[in-house]
Amino acid sequence: MPRPVSESEVLAASLVNSVTQALGKLQNLWDEMGISRESQMERMQAAKGHIETLLNEMIEEESNMKEKIQNDIEMHKHQLDILRHELRQDPYKVDPTLTILQLEKMLRLTLEDAHEEKNQRLTKLKQLQQEEQALCTELCATPYYIPTGSIPSSLQLQELKEHIEKLSETKEQRQEEFVQLREEIKQYNKEIGHIPDGTLENEILDEECICLTKKNLEDMRKLLHQLQTKKESLTASRAVLMKEVQLLWNRLQWPKNKCDEFLRRTSKFSISEAIKMWEEELLVLEEQKKEHLKEITLKVREELDTYWNKCYFCGEQRATFQPFYNDNYSEELLSLHDEELVKIRAVYEKNKSLYESVQKWEAILERFVELEKKSADPSRLLNRGGSLLRDEKERSKIQKQLLKLEEELKRNIENWEKENGSSFLVNNQRFLDTMAQQLQHHKLKKDHQSKISVKKEEFATSRRTVKRPAEESTPTTSKKTCKVASSLKAFSCSNLSTGTAVGGKQPFQAKMPYKSVRPEPPRQLPLEECKESKPTQQPSYSDFMKELSTKSSCTGIIFNSTLKENFPE
Repeated sequence: MPRPVSESEVLAASLVNSVTQALGKLQNLWDEMGISRESQMERMQAAKGHIETLLNEMIEEESNMKEKIQNDIEMHKHQLDILRHELRQDPYKVDPTLTILQLEKMLRLTLEDAHEEKNQRLTKLKQLQQEEQALCTELCATPYYIPTGSIPSSLQLQELKEHIEKLSETKEQRQEEFVQLREEIKQYNKEIGHIPDGTLENEILDEECICLTKKNLEDMRKLLHQLQTKKESLTASRAVLMKEVQLLWNRLQWPKNKCDEFLRRTSKFSISEAIKMWEEELLVLEEQKKEHLKEITLKVREELDTYWNKCYFCGEQRATFQPFYNDNYSEELLSLHDEELVKIRAVYEKNKSLYESVQKWEAILERFVELEKKSADPSRLLNRGGSLLRDEKERSKIQKQLLKLEEELKRNIENWEKENGSSFLVNNQRFLDTMAQQLQHHKLKKDHQSKISVKKEEFATSRRTVKRPAEESTPTTSKKTCKVASSLKAFSCSNLSTGTAVGGKQPFQAKMPYKSVRPEPPRQLPLEECKESKPTQQPSYSDFMKELSTKSSCTGIIFNSTLKENFPE
């Protein structure tokens, strides 16, 4: 199959045909004019030369154009490679299917895009660097590094933008902290009456001056800490002065309206100014104190006696403070009393929880003894109002409380003795020993009463077994009384009976006189009466309660206040 003729071949054939026709027409004209063959050949040769010259010129022009396009392509490639390298982009890949003109156009457009992107990046860089420079100057921070004269990459521009965002956040945080610190410094200056005396303080308090550098904020924190420390020191000094003044107010019986008025006046001033006012008030009261030494000393002795009672000090311990019995009232004597009061108050405050637990334990034990006494009263069996059941419930509840409190108190006291390396004393005796002695005394008392009750029960049983004459009538009331007494003795064996000898808790020492009277020697504790019968190993409160509960469970079933046999018919 023949190859199809292209348009260029058709156009070339048409051009040859046109030249041939033109030459034929020229030859006809030459023949008509009678031009010789030689002249016609010359003219034909000239026409050929013109045609060849024209074609050669056209070929040369097109060749030059092709060469220029090829040069442009090479130049575009070179510039594009440089730009893409500066823009951190991969080299441009040429499509081999493109013609020279298509390639030149593609490279030219791509180069224009690269130049535009370069300009955009440089413009963005300049804008971001201006923002960054302002923030870095304000915050005294280090700028994000981009080499001078280089075109930033997209990643560098993004990182620079993020760096600026962080700087902006830092500025907001520091500005917020700066404002807060400045307000706190102003407040402290106002509270303590401090006047700025340095360049830094004046700059900080200047509303127009805002410095957000790290160093400036650190200096502000240090200044704030100094003001806080100064306020704490002044507050402590004021508290000491207030305590001394109020103490003298109480001792001198200062009118309450004057005290309240003075407190109101001082509250309106700064701490420094208030301290001066309290110092002046203290000087006035000190002069008044000298005129009322006796009355003030006696009031201090009352406070001493109160704390001695709270700390369970016996007469011997109180007698160690000899100035208490000195009637020669002077400032030195009052000073000694104040020092002793501070010491005993510190002792009480340090061991307050233990002293309160001891007091609670004694109160509960005293109530337990009262209930034990009531349980031994025969008249309670005739009470149908429910008090017997209530007493038994209360006694059971108190028994559990005693057990729990005894374990807790023992544990706390043992820890205290380990920490302090000494015994915890109550009425000048080790309290753990006192508790053990009381429990031992209760046990001995209970065993003694149990033996007596058993003997009475045996005697009553033997009397009931003796036969009486038929004609002799036995009173019904005597029989019932024996039954009630028998049941009472059996029930009392199961209960803890303490008696009045122990009294539940050791009594407080009598209030000491405020004149020079020597205290009487402390009374012998009831527990000391049983020292000769004290066993070698003292039982714990837990063992004692377990033994008591066991015996109560064995004998408690004998008694029932609702049985008919316990009451006369």
